Amino acid sequence: MANILIVEARFYAHLNDLLLEGATAAIKKAGHGFEVVTVPGALEIPGAVALAAESGRYDAYVALGVVIRGETYHFEIVAGESARGLMALSMDGVAIGNGILTVENEAQALARARPSEKNKGGEAAEAALAMLALQSKFG
Repeated sequence: MANILIVEARFYAHLNDLLLEGATAAIKKAGHGFEVVTVPGALEIPGAVALAAESGRYDAYVALGVVIRGETYHFEIVAGESARGLMALSMDGVAIGNGILTVENEAQALARARPSEKNKGGEAAEAALAMLALQSKFG
């Protein structure tokens, strides 16, 4: 049984609740355990994963958050830098599933977050578990 850490940005709590529902269901279905930690926003997710990875307490990580385009360039910075940070960790061998939604509006976020629709939280958990399996295979 693997120990998975879910790192979630609670900036849009109602959307993250849906992502978290999908992620936890996928992890439970696979027979693994999990913990959840919360960070303020998507930019803090890679840093939290890096800190947790250094601890050696977790086998894989699920990143959950929502970034909705606004009126300023901030969207591009948050979306790009959070993805870049997670990819850098992944390239260093950390098993991560990226469930940070980057969308134009709340309707798109809802469709992607709902477990009954696109279930991106569940998909991110499944991706983390797939990367963990690869890590075991090649490690």
